[in-house]
Amino acid sequence: MDFGAHGTRDVPGDAGVDFRILGPVEVFDRRTGACIVPSGSKQRALLGALVVRAGHVLSAERLIHELWGDRPPVSAANALQAHVARLRRLLQGGAADGDGHEWIATRSMGYLLRPGRATADAQRFHRLSAEGRAALGSDPVHAAELLRGALALWRGPALEGSTQGPICTVEADRLEELRLTTLETLHDANLRSGRHAEVTRELERLTASHPMRERLYDLHMLALYRCGRQTEALGVYERARRRLVDELGVEPGPALRERMEAILHHSPSLAVPRPTPPVPLALPIPPIPSSPSGLLAPAVPFTPRAPAASPDPHAALLELGREIARLGDRIESLSREQEELIRRFNLLAAVPVPGGQLV
Repeated sequence: MDFGAHGTRDVPGDAGVDFRILGPVEVFDRRTGACIVPSGSKQRALLGALVVRAGHVLSAERLIHELWGDRPPVSAANALQAHVARLRRLLQGGAADGDGHEWIATRSMGYLLRPGRATADAQRFHRLSAEGRAALGSDPVHAAELLRGALALWRGPALEGSTQGPICTVEADRLEELRLTTLETLHDANLRSGRHAEVTRELERLTASHPMRERLYDLHMLALYRCGRQTEALGVYERARRRLVDELGVEPGPALRERMEAILHHSPSLAVPRPTPPVPLALPIPPIPSSPSGLLAPAVPFTPRAPAASPDPHAALLELGREIARLGDRIESLSREQEELIRRFNLLAAVPVPGGQLV
């Protein structure tokens, strides 16, 4: 998904059009308030695929497979042309972008959506989620605000009504995974802000709705422990263990087992952490670059390096923002490692050794 420089930030109202896929696929014109929703399932699937791969040519064969699967009609090529023409008229008539912008362009190999100055809700979701993660260690209250803003963009399941082909299905699955990860990070921020009493019931609901996500059990256990409900926190672990063993045939992972042990021994690491000093910035963190499919690029281990010199100030700022985001993730990882080392040190310090001395 390539919505250009404007696709990952809020833009003035005259930028015009917002493509929305965090829910049923629709196109919203900010200036007129008009909302374009294709009526048929094939039209919705076609628009969804073009938005997901905006700026990239999709071959006719790939679009035919997206709309009809392995059993296309004999006249699939003509039918696709008719669907494209109908969708093109729908966009031209209800989502102007100044000077007669051509939304769907025909190329020798297929079709592509030309986003122009349009925005996209998925790109704004990625930006707010990345900024929330970056602020988690230094300002969890602000991080929670950013993450709530990211989740508020969702109107239902991603690409709802358009997931009959692989392009939209894969993207919807990836977006849903990112939504759940953002939700987990939001509750992490809430716990870091000392709001454990407020989120215990919501975390209980989430563990019931997503019983295979160990991170939610982990957060629920921590919230209960901080509310003085140690026995219930350990009960959550046992419930998670039974579910994982029954459904997947596996034991809980090391993170969840270590949380259980920490709760069992009243580890000091379970206390509300102090915020880490923020990284001083003169400018806001720029958006994290997205992959061609519209998703955040896969996380990679952080390796400090100086941004390459560039005559383009925007490119240099983008590179610096990428480094800052990586550093924020690394700081968070190191903070957790430090807490675990302190826990292990305290346990070892209490173990007697021959001679009556303590380790």
